Amino acid sequence: MSFPWAKQYEPVNPVMRFLDEKLPLPRLVFNAVGAGYPVPRNLNYMWNFGVLAGFCLVLQIVTGVILAMHYASNASVAFASTEHIMRDVNWGWMLRYAHANGASMFFVVIYLHIFRGFFYSSYKAPREMIWLIGVVIFLLMMATAFMGYVLPWGQMSFWGAKVITGLFGAIPVVGEPIQVWLLGGYAPDNAALNRFFSLHFLLPFVIAGAVILHIWALHIPGSSNPTGIEVKQESDTVPFHPYYTAKDGFGLGVFLLIYCGLLFFGPNLLGHPDNYIEANPLSTPAHIVPEWYFWPFYAILRAFTADFFFIPAKLMGVLAMFGAILLWFFLPWLDKGPVRSGHYRPLFRKFWYVFLVAMAILFWCGGAPAEEPYVMLSQLATAYYFLHFLVILPIVSMIERPEPLPYSITEAVLGEDKAAVLGENATPAT
Repeated sequence: MSFPWAKQYEPVNPVMRFLDEKLPLPRLVFNAVGAGYPVPRNLNYMWNFGVLAGFCLVLQIVTGVILAMHYASNASVAFASTEHIMRDVNWGWMLRYAHANGASMFFVVIYLHIFRGFFYSSYKAPREMIWLIGVVIFLLMMATAFMGYVLPWGQMSFWGAKVITGLFGAIPVVGEPIQVWLLGGYAPDNAALNRFFSLHFLLPFVIAGAVILHIWALHIPGSSNPTGIEVKQESDTVPFHPYYTAKDGFGLGVFLLIYCGLLFFGPNLLGHPDNYIEANPLSTPAHIVPEWYFWPFYAILRAFTADFFFIPAKLMGVLAMFGAILLWFFLPWLDKGPVRSGHYRPLFRKFWYVFLVAMAILFWCGGAPAEEPYVMLSQLATAYYFLHFLVILPIVSMIERPEPLPYSITEAVLGEDKAAVLGENATPAT
């Protein structure tokens, strides 16, 4: 977004002046994340997650490229090459744990980023494109993470690949050809492992490209803020640097403390012990479960246990699982309320808390065995999940009476001080 009061880039050093004339990268950085990019002055720490997600992406790419130098994508030696990385490669154990736990922390950050978007209605105009690209990034992350989980070729890797790719077989007519095309055969083997390794290596760079588009789209309308009010005057903003670079730096420090604690003191806390057993097509694990970040959608898949008229239960589960994410594409048009921030929407806020409980239940049930009471709880939480987006959100946006909004961002920060709000010089009392 172009602000008339934004600071302009004026290079002083002759080298920087030459570079700015021939290849204006310094100007691009200055306008994107420097003092030339004004942002709302009231952003809280919920706005740190974008920077943290970018850090996680860089971390995954760097560790992934190094791991790829030592990994062999062959079904007969993939498991042994993973153990070779852990035992024989210098610092290999740390690289592998950094990559595996980095994926988990990446999803933690992204889920928090998404839930913040739900609460503050970050999908509403004029930021629809930012939201839509963000959902695409999430889908790419899910695909990348699934393929990465297959690469160690342990028991859970093999059977996870078999179960998830088998879901495509539920699609009438074209399902089985798609499944065979994905695997390169009728069961996970060399062809599937090579395909998954190639795509797992490629997709992070596709995600990086989508992130650039995401940031580009963000800079057109500017950042949202906790009040949901658009910027009206210069006093509503502060330069991104140094104010938010310092704030993001503090958030990154806290993140690294948590991440390093997980990496060095509980590296297998979020993994599954069966994946330290080499893949065996003749031995099915007692409980096949994906990584924790797939659990809510896995619970939605398993919530359908009976055929619905002529639609098989398995197909219903597959459609619901994919539909649970694809539904997010339509959020800008499902929620038509004029107010963005949940802080000023009392009825919306109550249902949002119920939605968080439903998501917590789906997370819990997705990692639990497919038995009662988990199946019933999954069904109830799944029903509420779709009701929340398709029924409750549209109705609430029509009938809700929002609380009064402040006049501006400055008023929300400084209170009802007319001189401060309007950017005027206060006159001394006589």
